[in-house]
Amino acid sequence: MEAIWILLLLFVLIMLLGVYAAVRTVRAAKRGIDRTVHQARRTVEETRLRARQLAQPGAAGDLAQLRLSLRGSMRATEQALQAAAPQDRSLSESLGLFQRLSAHGQDLDADLKRLEQEPDKARIAALLPELRQRTQRITHSADSLRWAVQERTQRLAHDDLDSLGREIELETGALRHWTAAEPEAAPRTEAPGPGAPGPGAGARPTPEAEARPAPEAGARLTPEPGPRTGSEAGREPESPPSPPALGATPTEPPTWQNSWQKPWQEPTRPENPA
Repeated sequence: MEAIWILLLLFVLIMLLGVYAAVRTVRAAKRGIDRTVHQARRTVEETRLRARQLAQPGAAGDLAQLRLSLRGSMRATEQALQAAAPQDRSLSESLGLFQRLSAHGQDLDADLKRLEQEPDKARIAALLPELRQRTQRITHSADSLRWAVQERTQRLAHDDLDSLGREIELETGALRHWTAAEPEAAPRTEAPGPGAPGPGAGARPTPEAEARPAPEAGARLTPEPGPRTGSEAGREPESPPSPPALGATPTEPPTWQNSWQKPWQEPTRPENPA
């Protein structure tokens, strides 16, 4: 039973949505038709007025010319306001003023249209100066409002373009940051660690040190004789050690003897089995 009630409720909702969509569609179509009919009537009316202005000189032609100038000025101002109002909310007061001006323009257009059916040409000629003055005042007000709206729109566009240009210049400068010369960082020297070699560890040996032959393994190098200093000159030269006695076990020769061996007296080294 509950499922039936749910289905009925869904059916009613669908019907209501369908009716609402149909009504909206009909209203939109009616507005479109009315707009098209209005534009067609306006085009036909303006075409008739242009033809009368050219074909009937005199009072009838002047009336047609006044109506054409009034209708053209009011339509141009209305289009300018409608185009600028969505972008600029401050034009709401201007729209209100134009609506009040449109009421005066419609009254004047109706008066001019009634005079077109007046058979008395003298009456039309007598009323033309006052009608021409009213037309000029209304068209001047409409033109002033339209020109102000156009100038405001252009000014806003120029200001927006100027600010956009400044932002683009800043952005291009930020994108071209690599063109600026960056200062080179000074090399950082690190203190040697406890096990690191000193500054003289990596120094290359002098040519004299390279040409000097390496000492033998196990042999001690004695300093070459050179000029004696004052402290060394006062000391007596040490006597050489006495030779070992007969029958004694040969011991290791003295170091001075090893240090003064000739190259051909170098001890033989055991060959490396590897």
